[in-house]
Amino acid sequence: MLRQLKRSPFHFLLVALLLFWQGAAAAKVVSYGVEEDIFHPVYAKSGMVSSVDETATRVGVDILKQGGNAVDAAIAVGYTLAVTHPQAGNIGGGGFMLIRTKDGKTTAIDFREMAPSKASRDMFLDDKGNADSKKSLTSPLASGVPGTVAGFALAHEKYGSMKMDRLIAPAIRLAKDGLKVNDALADDLAVYGKEVLLDHPASRAIFFKPDGTPWKKGEQLKQPDLASSLQLIAKEGPDAFYKGKIADEIAGEMAKSGGLITKEDLAAYRAVERTPVSGTYKGYEVFSMPAPSSGGIHIIQILNILENFDLNAMGQNSADAIHVMAEAMKYAYADRSEYLGDPDFVKVPVAALTSKAYAKKLASQINMDKARPSSEIKPGELAPYESDQTTHFSVVDAEGNAVAVTYTLNTNFGSGIVAGKSGILMNNQMDDFSAKPGVPNVYGLIGGEANAIQPAKRPLSSMSPTIVTHDGKPVLVTGSPGGSRIITTVLQIVLNTVEFKMNIAEATNAPRIHHQWLPEELRVEKGISADTIKLLEKKGHKVVVKPTMGSTQSIVVTPEGLFGASDPRDKDDLTAGY
Repeated sequence: MLRQLKRSPFHFLLVALLLFWQGAAAAKVVSYGVEEDIFHPVYAKSGMVSSVDETATRVGVDILKQGGNAVDAAIAVGYTLAVTHPQAGNIGGGGFMLIRTKDGKTTAIDFREMAPSKASRDMFLDDKGNADSKKSLTSPLASGVPGTVAGFALAHEKYGSMKMDRLIAPAIRLAKDGLKVNDALADDLAVYGKEVLLDHPASRAIFFKPDGTPWKKGEQLKQPDLASSLQLIAKEGPDAFYKGKIADEIAGEMAKSGGLITKEDLAAYRAVERTPVSGTYKGYEVFSMPAPSSGGIHIIQILNILENFDLNAMGQNSADAIHVMAEAMKYAYADRSEYLGDPDFVKVPVAALTSKAYAKKLASQINMDKARPSSEIKPGELAPYESDQTTHFSVVDAEGNAVAVTYTLNTNFGSGIVAGKSGILMNNQMDDFSAKPGVPNVYGLIGGEANAIQPAKRPLSSMSPTIVTHDGKPVLVTGSPGGSRIITTVLQIVLNTVEFKMNIAEATNAPRIHHQWLPEELRVEKGISADTIKLLEKKGHKVVVKPTMGSTQSIVVTPEGLFGASDPRDKDDLTAGY
Protein backbone atom coordinates (compact mmCIF):
# COMPACT_ATOMS: atom_id res chain seq x y z
CA MET A 1 0.00 0.00 0.00
CA LEU A 2 2.93 2.31 0.61
CA ARG A 3 5.56 3.24 -1.92
CA GLN A 4 8.71 5.13 -0.95
CA LEU A 5 10.60 7.54 -3.22
CA LYS A 6 14.36 7.95 -3.32
CA ARG A 7 15.58 11.47 -2.76
CA SER A 8 17.78 13.40 -5.17
CA PRO A 9 18.73 17.06 -5.77
CA PHE A 10 16.09 17.13 -8.49
CA HIS A 11 13.52 15.81 -6.01
CA PHE A 12 14.10 18.68 -3.59
CA LEU A 13 13.92 21.20 -6.44
CA LEU A 14 10.62 19.66 -7.54
CA VAL A 15 9.23 19.91 -4.01
CA ALA A 16 10.17 23.58 -3.77
CA LEU A 17 8.67 24.39 -7.17
CA LEU A 18 5.48 22.49 -6.44
CA LEU A 19 4.93 24.24 -3.13
CA PHE A 20 5.52 27.63 -4.74
CA TRP A 21 3.13 26.74 -7.55
CA GLN A 22 0.36 25.67 -5.20
CA GLY A 23 0.88 28.67 -2.95
CA ALA A 24 0.99 26.43 0.10
CA ALA A 25 3.55 26.16 2.87
CA ALA A 26 4.93 22.72 3.61
CA ALA A 27 3.42 21.18 6.69
CA LYS A 28 5.92 20.03 9.25
CA VAL A 29 6.08 16.30 9.66
CA VAL A 30 8.21 14.95 12.46
CA SER A 31 9.59 11.49 13.00
CA TYR A 32 11.90 11.11 15.98
CA GLY A 33 12.40 14.87 15.92
CA VAL A 34 13.55 15.05 12.29
CA GLU A 35 11.61 17.13 9.79
CA GLU A 36 10.88 15.34 6.51
CA ASP A 37 9.75 16.60 3.12
CA ILE A 38 6.18 16.42 1.90
CA PHE A 39 6.57 13.30 -0.26
CA HIS A 40 7.82 11.12 2.61
CA PRO A 41 5.41 10.04 5.34
CA VAL A 42 6.20 10.20 9.02
CA TYR A 43 7.07 6.86 10.59
CA ALA A 44 6.28 5.73 14.12
CA LYS A 45 6.30 2.31 15.72
CA SER A 46 3.79 2.65 18.55
CA GLY A 47 1.35 5.57 18.34
CA MET A 48 0.65 8.55 16.12
CA VAL A 49 -1.35 11.79 16.05
CA SER A 50 -2.04 13.95 13.01
CA SER A 51 -3.68 17.35 13.48
CA VAL A 52 -3.84 20.88 12.16
CA ASP A 53 -1.80 22.28 15.07
CA GLU A 54 1.69 21.39 16.28
CA THR A 55 0.93 21.98 19.96
CA ALA A 56 -2.23 19.88 19.87
CA THR A 57 -0.43 17.02 18.13
CA ARG A 58 2.32 17.00 20.77
CA VAL A 59 -0.30 16.98 23.54
CA GLY A 60 -1.93 13.94 21.95
CA VAL A 61 1.38 12.09 21.59
CA ASP A 62 2.19 12.84 25.24
CA ILE A 63 -1.13 11.30 26.32
CA LEU A 64 -0.32 8.18 24.30
CA LYS A 65 3.13 7.99 25.89
CA GLN A 66 1.54 8.25 29.35
CA GLY A 67 -0.52 5.14 28.61
CA GLY A 68 -3.69 6.75 27.32
CA ASN A 69 -5.51 5.13 24.43
CA ALA A 70 -6.50 6.69 21.10
CA VAL A 71 -9.80 8.03 22.49
CA ASP A 72 -7.99 9.68 25.41
CA ALA A 73 -5.50 11.30 23.04
CA ALA A 74 -8.27 12.47 20.71
CA ILE A 75 -10.14 14.15 23.57
CA ALA A 76 -6.94 15.88 24.73
CA VAL A 77 -6.26 17.07 21.17
CA GLY A 78 -9.84 18.30 20.82
CA TYR A 79 -9.73 20.38 24.00
CA THR A 80 -6.29 21.74 23.13
CA LEU A 81 -7.48 22.87 19.70
CA ALA A 82 -10.24 24.85 21.40
CA VAL A 83 -7.42 26.99 22.81
CA THR A 84 -4.78 26.92 20.06
CA HIS A 85 -6.99 26.82 16.96
CA PRO A 86 -10.09 28.87 17.85
CA GLN A 87 -10.92 29.31 14.16
CA ALA A 88 -12.42 25.80 14.23
CA GLY A 89 -11.27 23.95 17.35
CA ASN A 90 -14.03 24.38 19.84
CA ILE A 91 -16.16 23.58 22.81
CA GLY A 92 -18.86 25.91 21.47
CA GLY A 93 -19.47 23.85 18.35
CA GLY A 94 -19.87 20.20 17.48
CA GLY A 95 -18.86 17.36 15.20
CA PHE A 96 -18.33 13.65 14.78
CA MET A 97 -15.97 10.98 16.14
CA LEU A 98 -15.39 7.62 14.47
CA ILE A 99 -13.80 4.93 16.67
CA ARG A 100 -12.29 1.57 15.73
CA THR A 101 -11.43 -0.48 18.81
CA LYS A 102 -8.67 -3.04 19.03
CA ASP A 103 -11.26 -5.81 19.13
CA GLY A 104 -12.70 -4.82 15.74
CA LYS A 105 -15.73 -2.77 16.77
CA THR A 106 -16.41 0.41 14.79
CA THR A 107 -18.75 3.02 16.24
CA ALA A 108 -19.67 6.66 15.66
CA ILE A 109 -20.24 9.43 18.20
CA ASP A 110 -22.57 12.13 16.91
CA PHE A 111 -22.11 15.41 18.79
CA ARG A 112 -23.53 17.64 16.08
CA GLU A 113 -25.27 20.80 17.30
CA MET A 114 -29.07 20.85 17.71
CA ALA A 115 -31.50 23.60 16.81
CA PRO A 116 -32.89 25.46 19.85
CA SER A 117 -36.48 24.77 20.90
CA LYS A 118 -37.58 28.20 19.65
CA ALA A 119 -36.09 27.67 16.18
CA SER A 120 -38.53 27.88 13.29
CA ARG A 121 -38.51 26.83 9.65
CA ASP A 122 -38.43 30.36 8.21
CA MET A 123 -36.29 32.06 10.86
CA PHE A 124 -33.61 33.09 8.37
CA LEU A 125 -35.90 34.60 5.73
CA ASP A 126 -36.18 38.36 5.25
CA ASP A 127 -39.44 40.28 4.81
CA LYS A 128 -39.43 39.37 1.12
CA GLY A 129 -39.10 35.66 1.79
CA ASN A 130 -35.46 35.41 0.74
CA ALA A 131 -32.73 33.66 2.73
CA ASP A 132 -30.67 36.16 4.75
CA SER A 133 -27.12 34.84 5.23
CA LYS A 134 -26.30 37.51 7.82
CA LYS A 135 -28.93 36.08 10.12
CA SER A 136 -27.68 32.51 9.65
CA LEU A 137 -23.94 33.28 9.86
CA THR A 138 -23.13 36.31 12.01
CA SER A 139 -26.13 36.93 14.25
CA PRO A 140 -26.94 35.38 17.65
CA LEU A 141 -29.60 33.35 15.83
CA ALA A 142 -26.84 31.47 13.99
CA SER A 143 -25.86 29.25 16.93
CA GLY A 144 -27.12 25.74 17.53
CA VAL A 145 -26.83 24.06 20.93
CA PRO A 146 -23.13 23.02 21.19
CA GLY A 147 -22.28 19.33 21.34
CA THR A 148 -18.51 18.98 21.70
CA VAL A 149 -18.37 18.71 25.50
CA ALA A 150 -21.15 16.10 25.56
CA GLY A 151 -19.60 14.17 22.69
CA PHE A 152 -16.18 13.98 24.32
CA ALA A 153 -17.81 12.96 27.61
CA LEU A 154 -19.75 10.13 25.94
CA ALA A 155 -16.66 8.86 24.10
CA HIS A 156 -14.65 9.03 27.32
CA GLU A 157 -17.28 7.25 29.39
CA LYS A 158 -17.54 4.33 26.97
CA TYR A 159 -14.08 4.07 25.44
CA GLY A 160 -11.58 6.22 27.37
CA SER A 161 -9.11 5.01 29.98
CA MET A 162 -7.56 8.05 31.68
CA LYS A 163 -9.27 10.53 34.00
CA MET A 164 -10.85 13.43 32.15
CA ASP A 165 -9.12 16.11 34.22
CA ARG A 166 -5.73 14.84 32.97
CA LEU A 167 -6.95 15.08 29.38
CA ILE A 168 -8.15 18.68 29.78
CA ALA A 169 -5.15 19.82 31.86
CA PRO A 170 -2.89 20.75 28.88
CA ALA A 171 -5.65 22.94 27.39
CA ILE A 172 -6.20 24.67 30.75
CA ARG A 173 -2.50 25.39 31.05
CA LEU A 174 -2.29 26.82 27.52
CA ALA A 175 -5.35 29.01 28.02
CA LYS A 176 -4.15 30.30 31.40
CA ASP A 177 -0.42 30.73 30.78
CA GLY A 178 -0.74 31.69 27.13
CA LEU A 179 0.47 30.39 23.81
CA LYS A 180 2.51 31.86 21.00
CA VAL A 181 0.28 32.81 18.10
CA ASN A 182 1.23 30.76 15.05
CA ASP A 183 1.03 31.59 11.35
CA ALA A 184 -2.42 30.14 10.81
CA LEU A 185 -4.06 31.96 13.73
CA ALA A 186 -2.31 35.23 12.96
CA ASP A 187 -3.41 35.09 9.33
CA ASP A 188 -7.01 34.20 10.15
CA LEU A 189 -7.30 36.89 12.82
CA ALA A 190 -6.01 39.47 10.33
CA VAL A 191 -8.36 38.37 7.55
CA TYR A 192 -11.49 36.94 9.19
CA GLY A 193 -11.19 38.24 12.73
CA LYS A 194 -11.91 41.80 11.70
CA GLU A 195 -15.07 40.66 9.91
CA VAL A 196 -16.62 38.56 12.67
CA LEU A 197 -14.96 39.38 16.01
CA LEU A 198 -14.47 43.13 16.24
CA ASP A 199 -18.15 43.96 16.62
CA HIS A 200 -18.46 41.89 19.80
CA PRO A 201 -16.78 43.38 22.92
CA ALA A 202 -16.01 40.05 24.65
CA SER A 203 -14.52 38.62 21.45
CA ARG A 204 -12.55 41.76 20.72
CA ALA A 205 -11.09 41.75 24.22
CA ILE A 206 -9.66 38.25 23.71
CA PHE A 207 -8.42 38.28 20.13
CA PHE A 208 -7.43 41.92 19.65
CA LYS A 209 -5.01 44.15 21.50
CA PRO A 210 -6.20 47.35 23.21
CA ASP A 211 -5.23 49.37 20.14
CA GLY A 212 -7.65 47.34 18.01
CA THR A 213 -5.07 45.31 16.12
CA PRO A 214 -5.17 41.50 16.08
CA TRP A 215 -2.55 39.40 17.81
CA LYS A 216 0.39 38.70 15.50
CA LYS A 217 2.61 35.68 14.98
CA GLY A 218 4.89 35.05 17.96
CA GLU A 219 2.90 37.21 20.37
CA GLN A 220 1.49 35.70 23.56
CA LEU A 221 -2.26 35.07 23.63
CA LYS A 222 -3.83 34.37 27.03
CA GLN A 223 -7.46 33.27 27.48
CA PRO A 224 -8.17 33.31 31.25
CA ASP A 225 -11.96 33.11 30.90
CA LEU A 226 -11.65 30.04 28.70
CA ALA A 227 -9.22 28.54 31.21
CA SER A 228 -11.82 28.99 33.95
CA SER A 229 -14.49 27.29 31.83
CA LEU A 230 -12.17 24.39 31.08
CA GLN A 231 -11.37 24.05 34.78
CA LEU A 232 -15.08 23.83 35.56
CA ILE A 233 -15.55 21.08 32.96
CA ALA A 234 -12.54 19.19 34.30
CA LYS A 235 -13.91 19.41 37.85
CA GLU A 236 -17.68 19.04 37.34
CA GLY A 237 -17.92 17.18 34.04
CA PRO A 238 -20.35 18.07 31.24
CA ASP A 239 -22.95 19.32 33.73
CA ALA A 240 -20.80 22.43 34.18
CA PHE A 241 -21.37 23.22 30.53
CA TYR A 242 -24.98 22.14 30.11
CA LYS A 243 -26.50 22.88 33.52
CA GLY A 244 -24.05 24.96 35.55
CA LYS A 245 -22.17 28.23 35.39
CA ILE A 246 -21.16 27.92 31.74
CA ALA A 247 -24.78 27.26 30.77
CA ASP A 248 -25.69 30.48 32.60
CA GLU A 249 -23.15 32.41 30.55
CA ILE A 250 -24.32 30.96 27.23
CA ALA A 251 -28.03 31.40 27.94
CA GLY A 252 -27.41 34.88 29.35
CA GLU A 253 -25.53 35.94 26.22
CA MET A 254 -28.27 34.60 23.98
CA ALA A 255 -31.01 36.36 25.97
CA LYS A 256 -29.08 39.64 25.92
CA SER A 257 -28.21 39.62 22.23
CA GLY A 258 -31.34 38.07 20.75
CA GLY A 259 -30.25 34.45 20.35
CA LEU A 260 -32.48 31.45 20.95
CA ILE A 261 -30.48 29.02 23.11
CA THR A 262 -31.90 28.68 26.63
CA LYS A 263 -30.71 26.79 29.72
CA GLU A 264 -33.45 24.28 29.00
CA ASP A 265 -32.01 23.72 25.50
CA LEU A 266 -28.56 23.13 26.96
CA ALA A 267 -29.82 20.75 29.62
CA ALA A 268 -31.72 18.76 26.99
CA TYR A 269 -28.74 18.25 24.67
CA ARG A 270 -27.56 14.67 24.15
CA ALA A 271 -24.70 13.23 22.14
CA VAL A 272 -25.66 10.04 20.31
CA GLU A 273 -23.77 6.84 19.53
CA ARG A 274 -24.66 5.64 16.05
CA THR A 275 -23.81 2.72 13.78
CA PRO A 276 -21.33 3.87 11.12
CA VAL A 277 -22.22 3.66 7.46
CA SER A 278 -20.07 1.05 5.75
CA GLY A 279 -19.27 -0.37 2.34
CA THR A 280 -16.55 -2.12 0.38
CA TYR A 281 -14.19 -1.12 -2.38
CA LYS A 282 -12.12 -3.77 -4.13
CA GLY A 283 -11.61 -5.86 -1.02
CA TYR A 284 -11.30 -2.98 1.45
CA GLU A 285 -13.94 -2.13 4.05
CA VAL A 286 -14.81 1.55 4.36
CA PHE A 287 -16.40 2.94 7.55
CA SER A 288 -17.55 6.54 7.81
CA MET A 289 -20.01 8.83 9.54
CA PRO A 290 -23.74 8.18 9.09
CA ALA A 291 -26.48 10.83 8.90
CA PRO A 292 -26.75 13.60 9.93
CA SER A 293 -23.48 13.55 8.04
CA SER A 294 -23.92 13.12 4.31
CA GLY A 295 -20.21 12.40 3.97
CA GLY A 296 -20.01 8.70 4.71
CA ILE A 297 -23.06 7.77 2.64
CA HIS A 298 -21.83 9.62 -0.42
CA ILE A 299 -18.20 8.52 -0.14
CA ILE A 300 -19.45 4.94 -0.27
CA GLN A 301 -21.93 5.77 -3.03
CA ILE A 302 -19.19 7.31 -5.18
CA LEU A 303 -16.78 4.45 -4.48
CA ASN A 304 -19.51 2.00 -5.51
CA ILE A 305 -19.93 3.83 -8.82
CA LEU A 306 -16.18 4.02 -9.43
CA GLU A 307 -15.74 0.31 -8.70
CA ASN A 308 -17.31 -0.27 -12.13
CA PHE A 309 -14.32 1.40 -13.83
CA ASP A 310 -10.60 0.58 -14.02
CA LEU A 311 -9.27 3.84 -12.58
CA ASN A 312 -5.79 2.43 -12.10
CA ALA A 313 -5.48 1.66 -15.80
CA MET A 314 -6.69 5.17 -16.63
CA GLY A 315 -4.02 6.69 -14.38
CA GLN A 316 -4.24 8.93 -11.34
CA ASN A 317 -5.53 12.41 -12.30
CA SER A 318 -5.75 11.49 -15.98
CA ALA A 319 -8.54 13.12 -17.98
CA ASP A 320 -10.53 9.87 -18.09
CA ALA A 321 -10.15 9.21 -14.36
CA ILE A 322 -11.12 12.78 -13.43
CA HIS A 323 -14.06 12.63 -15.83
CA VAL A 324 -15.47 9.45 -14.30
CA MET A 325 -14.94 10.77 -10.76
CA ALA A 326 -16.64 14.08 -11.56
CA GLU A 327 -19.64 12.35 -13.11
CA ALA A 328 -19.99 10.08 -10.08
CA MET A 329 -19.75 13.09 -7.77
CA LYS A 330 -22.61 14.81 -9.60
CA TYR A 331 -24.98 11.92 -8.97
CA ALA A 332 -24.07 11.77 -5.27
CA TYR A 333 -24.52 15.50 -4.65
CA ALA A 334 -27.85 15.48 -6.51
CA ASP A 335 -29.06 12.75 -4.15
CA ARG A 336 -27.68 14.68 -1.19
CA SER A 337 -29.94 17.62 -2.00
CA GLU A 338 -33.05 15.46 -1.79
CA TYR A 339 -32.62 12.67 0.72
CA LEU A 340 -30.17 13.65 3.48
CA GLY A 341 -31.10 15.07 6.87
CA ASP A 342 -31.25 14.25 10.57
CA PRO A 343 -32.24 10.55 10.81
CA ASP A 344 -34.19 11.31 14.00
CA PHE A 345 -36.55 13.45 11.89
CA VAL A 346 -36.50 12.05 8.34
CA LYS A 347 -36.16 8.62 6.78
CA VAL A 348 -32.76 8.56 5.09
CA PRO A 349 -32.59 5.78 2.44
CA VAL A 350 -29.13 4.61 3.44
CA ALA A 351 -29.40 1.09 2.03
CA ALA A 352 -30.66 2.36 -1.32
CA LEU A 353 -28.04 5.10 -1.64
CA THR A 354 -25.18 2.77 -0.77
CA SER A 355 -26.32 -0.28 -2.73
CA LYS A 356 -24.05 -1.76 -5.39
CA ALA A 357 -27.04 -2.20 -7.72
CA TYR A 358 -27.96 1.50 -7.59
CA ALA A 359 -24.31 2.42 -8.18
CA LYS A 360 -24.11 0.10 -11.18
CA LYS A 361 -27.20 1.76 -12.65
CA LEU A 362 -25.62 5.20 -12.24
CA ALA A 363 -22.29 3.98 -13.64
CA SER A 364 -24.05 2.73 -16.77
CA GLN A 365 -25.26 6.28 -17.41
CA ILE A 366 -21.72 7.71 -17.53
CA ASN A 367 -20.56 8.45 -21.07
CA MET A 368 -16.76 8.30 -21.27
CA ASP A 369 -16.69 10.84 -24.10
CA LYS A 370 -19.13 13.43 -22.81
CA ALA A 371 -19.95 15.11 -19.51
CA ARG A 372 -23.62 15.02 -18.64
CA PRO A 373 -24.99 18.50 -17.82
CA SER A 374 -26.04 18.86 -14.21
CA SER A 375 -29.43 20.11 -15.41
CA GLU A 376 -30.08 16.59 -16.72
CA ILE A 377 -29.19 14.92 -13.43
CA LYS A 378 -31.94 14.65 -10.86
CA PRO A 379 -31.99 12.93 -7.47
CA GLY A 380 -32.46 9.22 -7.97
CA GLU A 381 -35.87 7.62 -7.51
CA LEU A 382 -35.15 5.64 -4.39
CA ALA A 383 -37.40 3.46 -2.32
CA PRO A 384 -38.25 4.43 0.27
CA TYR A 385 -37.37 7.65 1.06
CA GLU A 386 -19.57 22.06 5.80
CA SER A 387 -16.40 24.10 5.79
CA ASP A 388 -13.00 25.23 4.95
CA GLN A 389 -12.92 26.27 8.63
CA THR A 390 -13.64 22.86 10.05
CA THR A 391 -10.72 20.81 11.42
CA HIS A 392 -9.88 17.12 11.55
CA PHE A 393 -7.46 14.98 13.54
CA SER A 394 -6.54 11.30 13.46
CA VAL A 395 -5.07 9.09 16.20
CA VAL A 396 -3.80 5.52 16.34
CA ASP A 397 -2.42 3.95 19.53
CA ALA A 398 -0.06 1.06 20.24
CA GLU A 399 -2.92 -1.35 20.94
CA GLY A 400 -4.52 -0.85 17.54
CA ASN A 401 -7.34 1.53 18.52
CA ALA A 402 -8.00 4.19 15.89
CA VAL A 403 -9.96 7.46 16.11
CA ALA A 404 -10.95 9.98 13.45
CA VAL A 405 -12.53 13.26 14.61
CA THR A 406 -13.92 16.11 12.55
CA TYR A 407 -15.45 19.04 14.42
CA THR A 408 -16.16 22.69 13.74
CA LEU A 409 -17.74 26.05 14.52
CA ASN A 410 -18.76 26.15 10.82
CA THR A 411 -17.08 29.25 9.33
CA ASN A 412 -13.94 30.86 10.78
CA PHE A 413 -14.53 31.77 14.46
CA GLY A 414 -18.18 30.71 14.11
CA SER A 415 -20.68 33.49 14.76
CA GLY A 416 -17.85 35.57 16.28
CA ILE A 417 -19.76 35.81 19.56
CA VAL A 418 -18.07 34.84 22.82
CA ALA A 419 -20.68 33.77 25.36
CA GLY A 420 -20.46 36.24 28.24
CA LYS A 421 -17.43 35.64 30.45
CA SER A 422 -17.02 32.01 29.39
CA GLY A 423 -14.29 32.68 26.84
CA ILE A 424 -16.16 30.28 24.52
CA LEU A 425 -16.76 31.16 20.88
CA MET A 426 -20.21 30.14 19.64
CA ASN A 427 -20.88 28.27 16.42
CA ASN A 428 -22.91 29.38 13.41
CA GLN A 429 -24.05 25.89 12.44
CA MET A 430 -27.67 26.88 11.89
CA ASP A 431 -26.56 27.96 8.41
CA ASP A 432 -26.12 24.26 7.59
CA PHE A 433 -29.88 23.85 7.61
CA SER A 434 -31.81 24.66 4.45
CA ALA A 435 -32.90 28.19 5.31
CA LYS A 436 -35.07 28.03 2.20
CA PRO A 437 -35.23 24.65 0.45
CA GLY A 438 -33.71 24.91 -3.02
CA VAL A 439 -31.53 27.91 -2.13
CA PRO A 440 -27.76 27.30 -1.69
CA ASN A 441 -26.02 27.85 1.65
CA VAL A 442 -22.62 29.51 2.20
CA TYR A 443 -20.91 26.53 0.50
CA GLY A 444 -23.23 26.56 -2.52
CA LEU A 445 -24.97 23.37 -1.39
CA ILE A 446 -28.62 22.94 -2.28
CA GLY A 447 -30.81 21.56 0.48
CA GLY A 448 -34.30 20.13 0.50
CA GLU A 449 -37.17 19.63 2.90
CA ALA A 450 -35.27 16.84 4.66
CA ASN A 451 -32.85 19.45 6.00
CA ALA A 452 -35.36 22.18 6.84
CA ILE A 453 -35.11 23.81 10.28
CA GLN A 454 -36.96 22.16 13.17
CA PRO A 455 -36.48 22.45 16.94
CA ALA A 456 -34.01 19.88 18.38
CA LYS A 457 -32.99 18.82 14.88
CA ARG A 458 -29.35 18.42 13.85
CA PRO A 459 -28.29 20.16 10.62
CA LEU A 460 -26.91 18.14 7.74
CA SER A 461 -23.11 18.03 7.50
CA SER A 462 -20.43 17.00 5.03
CA MET A 463 -17.92 16.06 7.74
CA SER A 464 -16.53 12.62 6.93
CA PRO A 465 -14.17 11.06 9.49
CA THR A 466 -13.27 7.78 7.81
CA ILE A 467 -11.50 4.52 8.67
CA VAL A 468 -10.57 1.94 6.02
CA THR A 469 -9.84 -1.65 7.01
CA HIS A 470 -8.53 -4.75 5.23
CA ASP A 471 -9.05 -8.26 6.55
CA GLY A 472 -10.56 -6.71 9.66
CA LYS A 473 -7.58 -4.50 10.51
CA PRO A 474 -7.34 -0.70 10.11
CA VAL A 475 -5.18 0.45 7.21
CA LEU A 476 -6.18 4.13 6.87
CA VAL A 477 -7.53 6.78 9.27
CA THR A 478 -8.35 10.08 7.62
CA GLY A 479 -10.59 13.12 7.34
CA SER A 480 -10.56 16.77 6.36
CA PRO A 481 -12.20 20.18 6.67
CA GLY A 482 -13.51 21.87 3.55
CA GLY A 483 -17.28 22.39 3.70
CA SER A 484 -18.94 20.76 0.70
CA ARG A 485 -15.51 19.62 -0.52
CA ILE A 486 -14.87 17.39 2.51
CA ILE A 487 -16.57 14.44 0.84
CA THR A 488 -14.51 14.58 -2.35
CA THR A 489 -11.28 15.34 -0.49
CA VAL A 490 -11.60 12.28 1.74
CA LEU A 491 -12.69 10.22 -1.27
CA GLN A 492 -9.45 11.10 -3.08
CA ILE A 493 -7.27 10.20 -0.09
CA VAL A 494 -8.94 6.77 -0.06
CA LEU A 495 -8.52 6.32 -3.82
CA ASN A 496 -4.93 7.56 -3.87
CA THR A 497 -3.88 5.03 -1.24
CA VAL A 498 -6.09 2.05 -2.06
CA GLU A 499 -6.50 2.36 -5.84
CA PHE A 500 -3.35 4.16 -6.93
CA LYS A 501 -1.03 2.69 -4.27
CA MET A 502 0.54 6.01 -3.27
CA ASN A 503 2.23 6.40 0.08
CA ILE A 504 0.22 8.62 2.39
CA ALA A 505 2.41 11.69 1.85
CA GLU A 506 2.10 11.40 -1.94
CA ALA A 507 -1.63 10.75 -1.60
CA THR A 508 -2.00 13.87 0.53
CA ASN A 509 0.03 16.12 -1.76
CA ALA A 510 -1.64 15.08 -5.04
CA PRO A 511 -3.78 17.82 -6.69
CA ARG A 512 -7.51 17.49 -5.96
CA ILE A 513 -10.69 17.89 -7.96
CA HIS A 514 -14.30 18.53 -6.96
CA HIS A 515 -17.76 18.58 -8.52
CA GLN A 516 -20.90 19.06 -6.42
CA TRP A 517 -23.57 18.94 -9.16
CA LEU A 518 -24.50 22.60 -8.69
CA PRO A 519 -22.95 24.98 -9.61
CA GLU A 520 -22.06 23.49 -12.99
CA GLU A 521 -18.28 23.51 -12.63
CA LEU A 522 -15.44 21.05 -12.23
CA ARG A 523 -13.15 22.62 -9.67
CA VAL A 524 -9.48 21.65 -9.80
CA GLU A 525 -6.35 22.66 -7.93
CA LYS A 526 -3.21 23.91 -9.60
CA GLY A 527 -1.14 20.89 -10.56
CA ILE A 528 -3.64 19.35 -12.97
CA SER A 529 -1.88 19.65 -16.33
CA ALA A 530 -3.08 22.07 -19.00
CA ASP A 531 -3.39 19.19 -21.46
CA THR A 532 -5.62 17.28 -19.06
CA ILE A 533 -7.81 20.35 -18.58
CA LYS A 534 -8.18 20.70 -22.36
CA LEU A 535 -9.23 17.06 -22.68
CA LEU A 536 -11.80 17.56 -19.90
CA GLU A 537 -13.16 20.68 -21.58
CA LYS A 538 -13.42 18.71 -24.83
CA LYS A 539 -15.65 16.25 -22.95
CA GLY A 540 -17.88 19.16 -21.97
CA HIS A 541 -16.66 19.98 -18.47
CA LYS A 542 -16.51 23.59 -17.33
CA VAL A 543 -13.12 23.44 -15.59
CA VAL A 544 -12.26 26.14 -13.06
CA VAL A 545 -8.88 26.36 -11.31
CA LYS A 546 -9.47 27.55 -7.74
CA PRO A 547 -7.60 27.65 -4.40
CA THR A 548 -6.51 24.47 -2.67
CA MET A 549 -9.09 22.19 -1.09
CA GLY A 550 -9.05 20.50 2.29
CA SER A 551 -6.47 19.93 5.00
CA THR A 552 -6.26 16.19 5.53
CA GLN A 553 -4.69 14.55 8.57
CA SER A 554 -4.06 10.89 7.82
CA ILE A 555 -2.45 7.78 9.28
CA VAL A 556 -1.73 4.53 7.45
CA VAL A 557 -1.34 1.35 9.51
CA THR A 558 1.00 -1.36 8.21
CA PRO A 559 2.69 -4.43 9.73
CA GLU A 560 5.91 -2.41 9.75
CA GLY A 561 4.42 0.44 11.74
CA LEU A 562 2.50 3.69 11.32
CA PHE A 563 2.97 6.15 8.48
CA GLY A 564 1.30 9.55 8.60
CA ALA A 565 1.07 12.86 6.80
CA SER A 566 -0.32 16.32 7.46
CA ASP A 567 -1.53 18.37 4.54
CA PRO A 568 1.00 20.80 3.00
CA ARG A 569 -1.93 23.03 1.98
CA ASP A 570 -2.22 24.37 5.52
CA LYS A 571 0.16 26.03 7.96
CA ASP A 572 1.32 24.73 11.32
CA ASP A 573 0.00 21.16 10.84
CA LEU A 574 1.96 18.37 12.50
CA THR A 575 2.02 14.60 12.30
CA ALA A 576 4.11 12.98 15.02
CA GLY A 577 4.49 9.66 16.77
CA TYR A 578 6.72 7.56 18.95
